[in-house]
Amino acid sequence: MLGGTVLLFKLSLGKLHAVSVAMNRSGVGIVQESGQAAAAETTDAGEPPGDRGGGDRPPAAEDKPRPSPARDKGASSGGEKAEATKEPEIRVYLTGEKRVETVPLETYVRGVIAAEMPIEFELEALKAQAIAARTYIVRRLERGDGSGVPVKGADVTDTIEHQVYVSLKELEDKWPEADRESSMRKLNDAVAETKGQIITYAGEPIEAVFFSTSNGHTENSEDYWQQKVPYLRSVASPWDEKLSPKYKETVELSLQAFYGKLGIAKKGRAKPAIRVTEKTEGGRIGRITIGETDFTGREVREKLGLASSQFTWRVKGDTIAITTYGYGHGVGMSQWGANGMAQEGRTAEDILRYYYTGTRVEQASKLPFVSNS
Repeated sequence: MLGGTVLLFKLSLGKLHAVSVAMNRSGVGIVQESGQAAAAETTDAGEPPGDRGGGDRPPAAEDKPRPSPARDKGASSGGEKAEATKEPEIRVYLTGEKRVETVPLETYVRGVIAAEMPIEFELEALKAQAIAARTYIVRRLERGDGSGVPVKGADVTDTIEHQVYVSLKELEDKWPEADRESSMRKLNDAVAETKGQIITYAGEPIEAVFFSTSNGHTENSEDYWQQKVPYLRSVASPWDEKLSPKYKETVELSLQAFYGKLGIAKKGRAKPAIRVTEKTEGGRIGRITIGETDFTGREVREKLGLASSQFTWRVKGDTIAITTYGYGHGVGMSQWGANGMAQEGRTAEDILRYYYTGTRVEQASKLPFVSNS
């Protein structure tokens, strides 16, 4: 590279700081600190995931940053200077192997995209996923959020509790040998072309939740998690029905299993009295009465293991057939919707601004939300 500026990061005193490295024509980097801090269901590439970016946990409250992990405390000024040109390292707990893998930020983002989105998707959709994944982990680091990690010395897990992640070892065998080179090139392009970019709202990195497939609309955050978040608003997502293999599915349960999973006493051979009492703005079931018991749509979805909280049902004999529409919690970015938008020529930034209302895509180095220390 001749000339130009490269955005790097350092993690110091619990804060993620942006560093600009100006490259001279000889390729020598000159560090220029901006004085601002940067914010910043089992899956594989062929099987669209369900609930991502935090799974079914609600977005974190928009409050003050929590205390940072112990590893970031007590750093000396000399240590900070030595780390000035390094990306923050992400410590991922690999649940299957029961070990921690430490990788640079952008390598982590690559592993998340490989796990969370089919490589066959359009490049702009993959780029949108890269920015969302980067935003999620940068926000987590900036806030010192260690929730959901079962061991000390890790920042996140490789599961839907945080973001699904493909380890370096697994990535080598992710695709058939004939497709490996082109797949890795596309994956690397999605990361490189978005390097340092995150999604912000009012100057803060957002809770970049995402999911597989909508029912035609996304959900308002408070309709699934009770907590209202200004950038997680319901929007139309018409692409999913046309493109996603997960848009519609039917499962059958015995009435005994149906009642048992819901914790309702079965009354003889009578058909269950089921009545939807409230719908959400996104068209999913808000509240539903089954027998004499009232549930939220989310509660029924989780108790029965359904793909979505929008569903219809048909009782026949001693069984009930439940048809769901969409796949996942429905809040934030629809991955299949993102791919549909990309197929129509929309950019990654277009996609993100559409699904996350009122947000911006910014370079982390330009954000003022954490003062330099």
